[in-house]
Formats: sequence, C-alpha cells, structure tokens
Amino acid sequence: MYKQVNEVDIMRKDFKTEIIEVDFCVVGGGLAGMAAAVSAARHGTKVALVQDRPVLGGNSSSEIRMHVCGAHGDNNRETGILEELALDNLYYNRTPSYSVWDAVLYGKTQYQENLTLILNASVNSCEMDGNTITSVKAWQTTTGTWIEIRAKLFADCSGDGILAPLSGADFRMGREGRSEFNESIAPEVADKKTMGMSCLFQAREYPEAQPFTPFPWANSYGEKDIEWLEGRNIDVYSTNFWWMEVGGEVDSILDTERCREELLRIAFGVWDYIKNHSPNKDKYANFALDWQGFLPGKRESRRYYGDVILSQNDIEAEGRFEDLVAYGGWSMDDHFPAGIHHKGPGTIFHPAPSPFGIPYRSLYSRNIANLFCAGRCHSATHSAMSSTRVMATTTLMGQAAGTAAAIAVRDSLQPRGVYEKRLGELQQTLMDDDCWLPWQKRKISDLCTDAKLAASAGDPEMLRNGVDRQREDSANLWQAPIGSHVEYMFDSEVELSSVRIVFDSNLNRKDPSRNNRPQLNMRHVICLDDTPLAPPETLVRSFRIEAMGADGEWRKVSGQAENYQRLVKVPLSCRAKGVRIVPETTWGSPEARIFAFEADVKK
Repeated sequence: MYKQVNEVDIMRKDFKTEIIEVDFCVVGGGLAGMAAAVSAARHGTKVALVQDRPVLGGNSSSEIRMHVCGAHGDNNRETGILEELALDNLYYNRTPSYSVWDAVLYGKTQYQENLTLILNASVNSCEMDGNTITSVKAWQTTTGTWIEIRAKLFADCSGDGILAPLSGADFRMGREGRSEFNESIAPEVADKKTMGMSCLFQAREYPEAQPFTPFPWANSYGEKDIEWLEGRNIDVYSTNFWWMEVGGEVDSILDTERCREELLRIAFGVWDYIKNHSPNKDKYANFALDWQGFLPGKRESRRYYGDVILSQNDIEAEGRFEDLVAYGGWSMDDHFPAGIHHKGPGTIFHPAPSPFGIPYRSLYSRNIANLFCAGRCHSATHSAMSSTRVMATTTLMGQAAGTAAAIAVRDSLQPRGVYEKRLGELQQTLMDDDCWLPWQKRKISDLCTDAKLAASAGDPEMLRNGVDRQREDSANLWQAPIGSHVEYMFDSEVELSSVRIVFDSNLNRKDPSRNNRPQLNMRHVICLDDTPLAPPETLVRSFRIEAMGADGEWRKVSGQAENYQRLVKVPLSCRAKGVRIVPETTWGSPEARIFAFEADVKK
C-alpha cells in the first residue's frame, strides 16, 4: 500500500528557507529600486535588492519596453546613476537591443560591491515589531525557495507598493476629490479610479513588404470602425502606442490578468488595422511586428502617505522645499481611467514647471518607522503623481532614498531622523554624486576653494562654482582645446586622496534617427536607416592626471584611456604641491568641456 503523505509535510521537506541579513532591503528592481540599492551599496551599506522578474528596469525593461522620460527643457536631463546607465548603454548597446539594455542594468547591480541581487522572487509577507519591519519573505519561483531578508531599513520601490498592505503603512488608491488638496485638475468627488496599464509592441522595418495575418481572437478594427482612434497617433515612426490602455476603471492590481488579456486583443487588433486597413497602410508595408509585450506596464496603483503628500499646488509652486532631494519636470500627464475606451485623446497634459522640487519627506512612510518609499508609489496625490511617475524622475527619488538609507544605517537613524539631523549632508552627498538639485550649490572641497586655480587656455573659475551643468545664465564649465590643462596649486604639499571630475555628456543630446528629438535610452521602432548609438561627442574620452612633486616637476599619477562617463572619481595616493588634468581626446569634439574638477585630501 502507498503511504498517504500530508501536503504540509511535503512543503516542509521540499521547500527550504534561505535567510539573508543586510542593513537595507529594497523591494522592487525597477529603475527607482536599482538606484536606491546601488547608491546605498556604494556608500558602504550592506544591501539586498529583491525583484520579482528575471530582468531589472521595471517599465524600461525588455519585458515592457517603455522608454525613460523625465523633465522637459534644455539642460534638465537627470544625471546621477541614471545618466551613468544611459552612458553605459550608449557605449555597449550601439544597435540598440533591449537585451543589451537588460544586461547593462543587470551588470550594474549583480557586480556592485555590498549588494546582493535576488531575482524571480516575489515578496508576499513581512514580520513586524510594533511599527517597524523586521523582515520580509519572498517566494523564488526558479528555485522553489522561500527567501527571508532581515534588515534594519526597507524601501518599497515595487510600483504597486506591496509593503504598504503587508506592513500596515498608510496608503491610498484612486483620485482625491478636488477640495481635499484644493487641486483644480482633480475630479469633483474622490473615487477609486486610476490611470490604466498598457502592453506595448515594437515594429521592425525590412527591405521588402511584410504581410500580417490577424489572429481570430484579436480585436478587429475595420476601415470605418475607428472611433477608438480619435485623437490618437498611429504613426509607427513617432509613437510607441502608449494609448493602448485599459484598467483605470477597475482594480489596477487585482484585475491585472484580466486587463492583460484585453490589452493583447487590442494590440494585435491595432497592428492589424495599421497593416491591413488604415489609409496609410502602404507607408507601413515593409514593417513587421517584431515584439509584443505580455507584461502590462502600469502607471498607477497604491501611493504611500509620507510626512509630506506632494500635490498639484506644490508642483505648480516649483516645489521649493527645504528638503528638496530630487526634481521632476514632466507635465501632469493625467490619463483618462477609461483608457482606449475614452472618446477623445487618452490623456490631458496639464502644464507643470520644469524643474520642480520633490521633498525628502515624501520618500518615507509616515507611520512605519523604517520604511522608505520611492518611485510611483511615493507620497503624492493622484494629480501630482501624474507627473512624478515617469522613470527618470522616479530614479532620482530612488537614489535619494538609497543615499539617505546609507546615512541612516551609519548613524543608527530612521528615515525621519535623516530629515531632522542629516538633511544638509544628504543633499550635499547627492550633489557630489552628480544628482543636480535645483536652486542649490554643491560644496567645493576646502582644499580647492583656497588653492590657486589656473589654466593654459580658457577661464577655469567655473570649475569650482558648485553648479555642474549649464543653466540659462551661465555655461558653468571650462572649455579649451584638447591638450590644454587646468591646475590647482596649493600653499604647501598635501596628501591627495582623490579627484572628482564632471565632463560634458551633452544633456541636450538628440537622436538623428528620430528627427533630432531628445535622445531616449531606447528606440520604440527599428528602422533600416537607424544610426548607431555612440557616446556624446562632447565627452572627454582620454585624460591624464598629473601631480607636482616637492621638486616642482609634474608627473602623471593617474588617467583613463577609454572614458565614456560624465562623473568620474579617481582615487589618488600621493603627496603634491599641485594637481592638474590634461584632456587628451574626446568622442568627436575639438574642445574639452568640463563642469567640475577638484581634488581632496585624506581625512
């Protein structure tokens, strides 16, 4: 006879639990979570990053393929870790390929010191001690393993805000009524409606015609059946079809699978219309459907309540908070909950200033003591989140939260304690890591503030003005022919520990393959005449660092032969009376352009 085995016994025997102990656990591996994890790890914090997918990047990943959007306007491109990723992509991903973009993101986390990356693991429970999270538990589908992560601090960067209901954190779903925050673009009466979700597709151009046979289960949009098209762009060259959207009138979490099924019918129906029925179908004869997304990209679900709830009025007043740690600049892009079923355009682009500040106090829970929240689930009203939800903005939030977590771990603080005791340090650290904060200046090292600054050509004083990008009133950079040098001379010999350099990566760079529109991290369509990606011509490619010894002679002490980054920190260990940088080549420009160059001494 066969022995009857209790199902619980099978689970106990076959499913193991792995315990990981860290200082800081980040839940969610989109760009916000990545930035939080990487920034904390780089500042010496032991970090775990838990992601429920096999790839990183969230809505920007190969599974969803939304390009990264951010602040409008010249010189407002987001820097810090996001620009580092973008420049990695320009260097390694010339074609470009979404699989290579995935690899850029994977490499940045998997091989980051102090960071443990946990993929394919979905967090579904947490343990509490009063109002403090002590651990979270995730089920890893690929290994059939429960993974328990114990930490001092946690960050919810999951988009859907999974730790809010698990921990008892205050949160909200839906739209506030107009009078609650006095927001003119909010509905008169509060409701549970949100912005919807989309399954995007990607087309590829071929030298010859590519027929398309529709699936029988896909929606059919005939020549006259185009009411859904009103106000929506179907030009394959210029849109990624974001408006193929549903889910805002149902539960944007619980109803995701049902929405996905409808989105696939819509997407294949739209492609059938473009190829077989649209008046301009001949224009797209050589295009084929190269990829169809099966994972919906979400715009809105849960939003935390923090010590500050960012509102429409805060944005319109430019968000000049004392605790500004990130910024936005995308329009308040408020999609209609009905999505594709709404008669008329799919969204209203309510104007917003660019830039506007985002406060640190919107990046942690107001009632769970050790919980950060960054990304689209940060503390904001529906109206404000319609702007701050875009990925370049959420990445800045993530880097701010991760940097704050590192300070908190070092000084045994909770997130609120960083605001109360270490706000100035947080802001200066972010700026030192090339996160621009509008209306603030980065503090220059005392060594270079007091040193004599000179250059063989051009005016070098802008190198130490604390503004590392061009603004309307000033270029804020040293510009000189390749081979020129700029140097600091000190009153006495000092022990140098490092130099910090910010090169010009052209924050206004354009994509010649897309009518010179602002360059995005990836392209939504693949055309035969696409130009390869490449590092910006304005970047310094090779340079050397020289130090003057006690004998008055200049000697090379460091340098790089193949630089493709904007922010470069070079460790040094030498005694010197002076230090200089000599740009040797660029990626195409006849002149070197540098926003910041300064040295520091061992503390």
